[in-house]
Amino acid sequence: MNLIVATGGVRRAIMNGPRLPATITVGPAKGQPNAHEMRKIVKIGDQTLELQVHVGTILLELENRDVIPAIRAACEAGFRDLPWYLQEGRFMKTEPSLVDYAKYGPNADKAIIGMADPSSRTGPIIIQGTK
Repeated sequence: MNLIVATGGVRRAIMNGPRLPATITVGPAKGQPNAHEMRKIVKIGDQTLELQVHVGTILLELENRDVIPAIRAACEAGFRDLPWYLQEGRFMKTEPSLVDYAKYGPNADKAIIGMADPSSRTGPIIIQGTK
């Protein structure tokens, strides 16, 4: 992810996957800490954050198409041991949804539209880019 952030030209990024709660929510171990191996603390750019999902998909919103070769090169270098593919299209919301309105209000920043998790009690994590 650091290689992708370092290329520049990335406006927004979302890491999707199954949620990894901090505590187990159901079953006989309910309330116990969730000691999942994928719940790691990672450093992306200058910011340290705890992964809250088991990352399966990374969505990027780019400023323009000119950075796609640099993103492809970063993915080839960073994900060489993992299967991956690069797909172009519109995969992020551009207009506020009901969840965005409820979480951020009518005057929400356009940079966080579509990035709200309705079950999360925290907002999105903002990582400063290279601009």
